[in-house]
Amino acid sequence: MATDVAALKQPLALAQDLIRCASVTPADAGALGELQRALESLGFVCHRLPFSQDGTADVDNLYARLGTEGPNFCFAGHTDVVPTGDLKGWTVDPFKAEVIDGVLFGRGASDMKGAIAAFVAAAARFKDAHAKLPGSISLLITGDEEAYAINGTVKVLQWLKDKGEKLDVCIVGEPTNPLKLGQMMKIGRRGSLVGYLTVFGTQGHTAYPQLADNPVPRMLKMLTAITEHKLDEGTAHFQPTTLEISTIDVGNGASNVIPPQISATFNIRFSDAHSSGSLIEWLKQTFDKIAGNTKYEFRTHITGESFLTPPGPFNDLVAGAVKDVTGTDPDRSTTGGTSDARFITKHCPVVEFGLVGQTMHKADERTSVADMDQLAEIYLACLERYFANPIRA
Repeated sequence: MATDVAALKQPLALAQDLIRCASVTPADAGALGELQRALESLGFVCHRLPFSQDGTADVDNLYARLGTEGPNFCFAGHTDVVPTGDLKGWTVDPFKAEVIDGVLFGRGASDMKGAIAAFVAAAARFKDAHAKLPGSISLLITGDEEAYAINGTVKVLQWLKDKGEKLDVCIVGEPTNPLKLGQMMKIGRRGSLVGYLTVFGTQGHTAYPQLADNPVPRMLKMLTAITEHKLDEGTAHFQPTTLEISTIDVGNGASNVIPPQISATFNIRFSDAHSSGSLIEWLKQTFDKIAGNTKYEFRTHITGESFLTPPGPFNDLVAGAVKDVTGTDPDRSTTGGTSDARFITKHCPVVEFGLVGQTMHKADERTSVADMDQLAEIYLACLERYFANPIRA
């Protein structure tokens, strides 16, 4: 159990404690307790914040703050992890947190328990170097980022707002680097829209198509229309919008039966040239034009709008800290999937920077111990730069 203040300046022991907790969403499995004990030993005031909604499983969350004055520099992340998958694909126990040749193995090592341990190490180092804090350092840690993200960061942010608690800037510790620490930071993310389309027809014998109504050709026309349409060329900070079909299902086991319906699911990752609303309107108009009088159903699930922390002081601060420690000027990217930064951006400037993500969600997930220590130094440099010249939301 990593609660010794001197030991917390190095992220390894705490990262191991966290990985040994099998906190597959929505289970906490003791992970937040380990983190709370470590933070309280540094003087953080911790709040455990369990939430649930509409019969969903309870999700535990943690907000911790060191200091009472502004400005408030927040580190945000999640202790929940994805399932291990087939254990035969692992060469080590995914929850044993073994170190082999300077590499820490385990589910969550890169995404993102290693980064959380680096948060704590940076805070411990900063506190040790400053007799009086020039503001506050906080951690916002959720337990449902890898699932539906409805009982975590969103609700903690609302709790903070209700309490009059303000975040001035935030770093999210997602694994942003493709191959080497220092390569990439995320200054925004594309939006994500999932579409569910079902087209209805009339079942019949394939030998007598005049007595049936085959929905498959209409579905194919509808999908062709949206996949062949170029939505944009990309924008100043975003790559072009993409639309990918993930599944088409008929559920028909017979080769001589025209099916009564067909369903498809697709995902749009969209730039700031669009909103979910504008895309839904375009999709409906396209489908209506092709369907004519044919019955169809269409629904969507929005996991996030596109967002951007524009180039400016906070981006420069984080990029400068990365370059100070690694010697590399990171790319300022908006690529990849969604993250909880999409919620935090509504409250304060937010940037994502964490470990190398090459093995996240894979078997034998791992991170270099040296990278974790260097990440803690980067976070420390961010704190030093920030409190020397605060940026307020």
